[in-house]
Amino acid sequence: MKRKEKRQLKKDELATTLTKFVKFAKRWTKPIIAAFVAAVFICMIILGVKIVKARNVRKESILLNQIFEISAELNNDSTKVEELEKLAGKGTLTRIGYLELASYWFEKEEWDKTIECLQRIPERNKDIIYYKAKDLMAQVYIKQKKYEDALKIYDKIEAKKPKNFPLDVILFHKAQMLEQKGDIQLATELYMKIRDEFQQTYYGYEASQKVAKLERKK
Repeated sequence: MKRKEKRQLKKDELATTLTKFVKFAKRWTKPIIAAFVAAVFICMIILGVKIVKARNVRKESILLNQIFEISAELNNDSTKVEELEKLAGKGTLTRIGYLELASYWFEKEEWDKTIECLQRIPERNKDIIYYKAKDLMAQVYIKQKKYEDALKIYDKIEAKKPKNFPLDVILFHKAQMLEQKGDIQLATELYMKIRDEFQQTYYGYEASQKVAKLERKK
């Protein structure tokens, strides 16, 4: 009898468990399916975003190569300027395109065209492109002998101490401007600062040469 009772109890327990499972499944089937569908939908969105980003990166890479290739040909073929202007007006690489154009016009000593290209560069991102453009703008002002305008640019960058652009470049160009302007004492002091604080850089070495040269003139 005991064996029969145990077997019956096991059957009852199994039946009870199955009944509970069926009730649970009936109760939660729709929410589980809904959650599964939502999860699949989210995964599809994430995958779609990644695919779009990958395509955009590829397009930008191709466009960037085109910009650099055309820039390299500008000095030998001035007709490429129009091609670069068209590329410069496209999307996220606008800044690089216009910077390349500005550099070309700077070498040709076309100051107004250089400034026009630099002014088309959006300033929302304070990155290496931004600081290169500002440095080039200051160089144009120096060529035009607008020293105060150039000084404002250099002082502003120096005050910010950007981490994504070498400060010794800016300081050296500022010192060159002061020297050209005739402020020899200020130029020498700034060259000394560059020499002492940027000893391991190219401009640190150039600054030490400048200091020696200016001191010999005293």
